[in-house]
This record gives sequence, C-alpha cells and structure tokens, in this order.
Amino acid sequence: MNANTHRLQALGQSLWLDSISRELLCGGALARYIAELGITGLTSNPTIFEHAIKAGDGYDASIRALDAAGLAGEALLFELILEDLTQAADLLRPVFNASQGVDGWVSLEVSPLLADNAAHTIRAADQLFRRAARANLLIKIPGTGEGLQAVEEVVFDGVPVNVTLLFSREHYLAAAQAYLRGIERRLAAGLDAKVASVASVFIGRWDAAVKLEISSPFHNRLGIAMAMRTYRAHRELLASDRWQRLAAAGAQPQRLLWASTGTKDSTVADTLYVQALAAAGTINTLPEKTLLAFADHGRVGTPLPADGGYADAVLEEFRREGVDDAALAERLQREGVEGFAASWHAALTCIRQKCATKAAMTPP
Repeated sequence: MNANTHRLQALGQSLWLDSISRELLCGGALARYIAELGITGLTSNPTIFEHAIKAGDGYDASIRALDAAGLAGEALLFELILEDLTQAADLLRPVFNASQGVDGWVSLEVSPLLADNAAHTIRAADQLFRRAARANLLIKIPGTGEGLQAVEEVVFDGVPVNVTLLFSREHYLAAAQAYLRGIERRLAAGLDAKVASVASVFIGRWDAAVKLEISSPFHNRLGIAMAMRTYRAHRELLASDRWQRLAAAGAQPQRLLWASTGTKDSTVADTLYVQALAAAGTINTLPEKTLLAFADHGRVGTPLPADGGYADAVLEEFRREGVDDAALAERLQREGVEGFAASWHAALTCIRQKCATKAAMTPP
C-alpha cells in the first residue's frame, strides 16, 4: 500500500474517493485505488455525474439501451447512476464486510430538485435504497431545513444517510441532531439502533468564496478554521451523555466527513486540505487528482486538535475583515443546492441530446 495514504489510515482517518465514471470502473482504476491507495469508500454528486456523462461516449451504449426500453428524463439518469454505484458498491463490499460496516460505503444522492421538499425526499430516499439493493449504499440528502426533516425520517426508516452540503459547525450540529432523533425514535419503537450515517462538511468552498474579499495573508485559512471548529463540536457530541446512552444501546457514531478537499488555489500546495484535516475517526473524500497528488508527495502533519485549536481566533480575524461567517454558510449551502440542480438539468439535457442524435441517425 502507498506509504502516504497508509499514514493517514494509521492515524484513524478513512480515505474515500470523490469521483465516479464508467472509465474509472471499467478501466480498473477504482479497484486499483482500493488495493494500492487504501480507498475505503466513494462519494458522488450531480456535478460528478454531469461531467462523467458529458465526457466522451462511455455512457452512450447504456443510454441507447435505456432509451429503447422506454426510459427518459430522471428515470433514465437514475438508471445510469445506479449502474455505476452498484458496481462500485460491489467492489467495496469486502471492505464493508471486513470493517463491519464502518467503511466500504458508496453515496447516491437524491434528485437535487427535491432539496426543499421533505416528503418527496423521504419517498425518493426509501425507493433508491431499495432499488440499489446494496447494504453498503448511503443515500445523500442535503442539510437544508426540509432536507434535515427528511434525514430524521429516513434514519428512522433504517436507511443509511450521507447528510451533504454542510458548511458550518451549526450546519453539522443540526444534521447530527436529526440523526440522533431518528435513532432515538427507532429505539423507542423497539428497532435496531445501528443505522449508518456520515455528515459531509464542505471545506474548500469557504476559501474560494472569500478570496476576492480579503487581503492575501488571509487566503486559504477560513475553510480549515471552520473544519477545526466543527471537529471540536463533533468530539463534544461524542462525549455527551445523550450520545453515550445511544452508543450503549448499539448505535454507531455519525462519522464526520471532509468534502470539497481539492485545492482551488494554484498558489498553495495541492494537498493542503488533506494534510490539514488529518483526524482520527473522520473521513476525507478526495477528488481523483487530489488523491494521486497526496499519494505522490503528501505529508501527514499534526492531527486536528480536539479542542478546536486556534479556530476561534482565526474566525475573529475574519470577522474584523468584514466576513460574516454565519451568513456566508447559508449562502454557500444555497449556492450548493443551486449548483447541483444546474448540473442535474445539464445531465438531463445531455442525455436528451444523445437520444436525439441516435434517433436522427437511425434509418426510417
């Protein structure tokens, strides 16, 4: 196994891949990353699938077959997604089994067009989990107000959940509370308390959002500070009496996952967020480019401090610079929802165009 990724694993952090495509699956790269780089999970989102479907002709045969079978729109798109993610789940199933369900997960997102509709999100999450028929599949639900209502219900239903598009300590705690309520309701109903969940906190988008608003000494510091603050809240929650009671009843912790960890500033190290966010019991989901960079020249520094370290002092500096982190967190979440919705529409448009091209080329 690669020495650099092994050091993070030895620290207690899991590395998941934030990428999916037919080429990655069929070309053997994902299997190789699992075997050689210690990848123990995989995440996806609408933007990843948009780019994968647009890139070349890897999905064209499946699109033609599904179109001929009468599928269109979201039904066709979800079939493509399920084809990929069930194959990825099968590749990761040995990891899932060996870790007793701690690792080995893949994530499948509900339609981003449902972000503000709890009832439809609940129904979609239950249906997608049943259709995939894979024990190691997490359903991704955004941490919006309506999304968190859905999270509680879906956890109560026993569906594993990845709560996505979280940006702040407050977003994380709201997601954690939804998860805890779902588990508590299961226990009250006499159901098994073990339902897996991760809370995905986005890091790099903080720094990209404020880069033009702050002076250069502040660049690429805000995201890490927000992560440190969130990690402190996570550790405090795990030490709470409430969580300890649930753990004693068989519940497993909702794991903290660092997302958006590819460096967006070419003037800093391409492994900046991987090195800065090393922490036991957490997950870092890396874009393929970032994973390969870290495997090649990454370093593991001092792990994140459980007490939040200097995070509060850094945030005070940013506030003096005029950054309203609470308002920015809400803006980033809304922009994330809108961005995924735009990618979803773009993927649907691409599929329609491919179907139309096929129809035009078919002789009468």
